[in-house]
Amino acid sequence: MPTCPLCASTETPHFYHDSRRVYHRCACCDLIFVPAEQHLGPEAEKAVYDRHENSPDDPGYRRFLSRLYGPLCKRLAPGARGLDFGAGPGPTLSVMFEEAGHPMAIFDPFYAPDVAVLERRYDFVTATEVAEHLFAPGQEFERLSGLLKPGGWLGLMTKRVTTRESFESWHYILDPTHVCFFSEASFEWLANHLEMHVEFPASDVVLMQKKSR
Repeated sequence: MPTCPLCASTETPHFYHDSRRVYHRCACCDLIFVPAEQHLGPEAEKAVYDRHENSPDDPGYRRFLSRLYGPLCKRLAPGARGLDFGAGPGPTLSVMFEEAGHPMAIFDPFYAPDVAVLERRYDFVTATEVAEHLFAPGQEFERLSGLLKPGGWLGLMTKRVTTRESFESWHYILDPTHVCFFSEASFEWLANHLEMHVEFPASDVVLMQKKSR
């Protein structure tokens, strides 16, 4: 059985398959994932992202992001500094936070690959529609947790797995760049592993707070 990319367990039996891919489910952290040999290569992956047409000038996209922006903004001190990780080709959430007085850095491996921003510490880090794309989510969330100051917030947006029946007909698995699918139990495992507190303000929003020392 393949190793779970979140918790490194090898208890990952076959969960489901369709005409394109196989999906395994981890018995430890409940992550459902596509094995590495079925991931897209970098060029094919970027070609999918290049078709995204997100923009801060799009009020509909702003409304979508407000599902995370609203609850997270309420928890931040004035002037809190943030990083938008996986900002994509049309960074927008960072613009929304800057408009509210929060200085922002952005990082994206394809569109804003300045690794210098990953050497700083932040009051909050956001990753919207990113978790489902991560090839190595365990490593990436360790890194994001390390970028947070004590008491800092990690704000995520990703749709969550509920039932097997809904998974089999779920539009989310049709995107070839989506390779990891989290349930609420997956995020509870992650929060415990990272020693963070976790909240679920909406069906596709997760807030995790690093413990203060």
